[in-house]
Amino acid sequence: MTAVRFGYTPTHPGEVLKDEIEYRGISQRQLAEQMNFSYKALNDLLNGRRPITTSTAMMFEAALDVPATSLLQLQLKYNLYQAQQDQSLLGKLSQIRKFAAALE
Repeated sequence: MTAVRFGYTPTHPGEVLKDEIEYRGISQRQLAEQMNFSYKALNDLLNGRRPITTSTAMMFEAALDVPATSLLQLQLKYNLYQAQQDQSLLGKLSQIRKFAAALE
């Protein structure tokens, strides 16, 4: 099994959402209140410090009409890229592959 390669650094969905709310002239506080979401959690998500979940993607879709599936796909690609940069995980995967190869 080969690693997924993107050829670019995937964008955190928070960046897309941050651009969208800035374009629309909505403040983070207004959006947080509209979504019944804490300002800190929203700010963390928009700045890439928190992942988007299925529930939050659906909330953004309701609030901004940005498709939840698109946001979740961005998050998945971002997560995979981050995992591929984790040397500890890569070492574990290598060991698992060696073990699996020995079973064949």
